[in-house]
Amino acid sequence: MAKPWLLLLALLSAPVLAAPQVTFTTSLGPFTVELNPQQAPITVNNFLRYVKDGSYVGSQFHRVIPGFMAQGGGFDADLKRLNTYRPIKNEAGNGLTNDKATIAMARTQSPNSATRQFFINLADNDFLNYSRNSAGYAVFGHVTSGFDVVESMAKQPTHSVGFMKNVPTTPIVIKKVTYTP
Repeated sequence: MAKPWLLLLALLSAPVLAAPQVTFTTSLGPFTVELNPQQAPITVNNFLRYVKDGSYVGSQFHRVIPGFMAQGGGFDADLKRLNTYRPIKNEAGNGLTNDKATIAMARTQSPNSATRQFFINLADNDFLNYSRNSAGYAVFGHVTSGFDVVESMAKQPTHSVGFMKNVPTTPIVIKKVTYTP
């Protein structure tokens, strides 16, 4: 029979697994997000699929609203829509909230429609959280470094392009994406 104190010692000395991280190098500089696969496994796996296939490189932050969020990943530098994989199940009820510096999946009005677009919250956006009355937007990580780069996106001039509003006048392009498991 195992002694309880040995089990506790084994648990305390077990290595802590680091959360996966993704660093985006943009035309304004780099920022890093730490992902939360424990609370958002479907969303993290989906996001990493685009990271690993390299298709975020060359995409841009196409919607930036000061005091709200910076959205990217869905359009190239010429605002051409990028190909997507199938939409995923909305994990907004995972307990993570749309707080400042968190990363969440963008979607249409249909809750289970997220594909490749994501956004970084520039403020606490409680109205985007899951609730009894709202499907919410699934948070799946947070910015751990370079949040000043994300904040600088909101200082860039924007304009409308066709039906799209709040498009940075000078494209904010993702030049490189580095994944650290």
